[in-house]
Amino acid sequence: MNILDLDHSLTAQAPIARLLESGQARRLDLLDLGPKLRLWSSEKNYRRFSERLRQRPRHTGPQPEIFFVGSGDYHHLTPAFLADVAEPVSLIHFDNHPDWVCFAPRRHCGSWVNRALKLPNIKRIVTLGPCSDDLHNPQLRGGNLGALKRGDLQLFPWQHPPSQVWGRIGDGAGHRQLENHLHWRNLADLDWPVFLAQLIESLPTEAVWITLDKDVLASEDAATNWDQGGMRLTHLLQALRALAAGKRILGIDVCGEFAQPAFSNAFKRWEAKSDQPPPERWSADDLLRNSTTNQALISLFEELFP
Repeated sequence: MNILDLDHSLTAQAPIARLLESGQARRLDLLDLGPKLRLWSSEKNYRRFSERLRQRPRHTGPQPEIFFVGSGDYHHLTPAFLADVAEPVSLIHFDNHPDWVCFAPRRHCGSWVNRALKLPNIKRIVTLGPCSDDLHNPQLRGGNLGALKRGDLQLFPWQHPPSQVWGRIGDGAGHRQLENHLHWRNLADLDWPVFLAQLIESLPTEAVWITLDKDVLASEDAATNWDQGGMRLTHLLQALRALAAGKRILGIDVCGEFAQPAFSNAFKRWEAKSDQPPPERWSADDLLRNSTTNQALISLFEELFP
């Protein structure tokens, strides 16, 4: 396992510390780049990150390579993990936000899905779990409905009312269009094991990569820098187990820790204050949920990928 130390959010957690002390994980010291990469990054700093990432010992063996990344403010680093994938792959994306904004900077935590869609070996992205306001009037918010229309992207909210749209998007795996609204196939209303079986059967590739932002989880299971979704940890663990049983997992990256705001410029500080709930909403006891959830994830990974 790889522990990317970008923001101090991981190394103080007991399950992560145990992995590092035992040699089961390696720490990549990226604290100097953390504020520059957080929320969004210039191409220059993104290249610096990619170069540093390539310096890690090369992953070998049949088991997936696993990355713990820190705050969800770094989710736009996921395409760097995928850059060396040499075979067709489906990207399974757990998140409370679709991260598909077209007018944000290219290397932005709210737009990285569009970059991933351009990678040659990504055959489909399936986003599971959004509950956020990003799906309210998604065209006005810059959502990439073109990818949804083409079927390159499938989106299944955890729970969201119909979204108003203009023009013909058409039906998809996670929605149907009735007049000027997309009616979502909300996961909270479905039989979860049946849905997972159908999803796995429908994927166009044998190989998958899983990218997980823990803000997809309800606040009972995680405390992040962003607003929380509605999925419970039990649902997430069941999904990971089903994907591992039905597909060959190439890699997993996990973000969605809580990290105190630390940004490289005033504009990022303003953006975070404008877009994110106040960090003071979490107590020290609340933040312990992240350690508990990470321990559950680590235990599952150790079971599935011995």
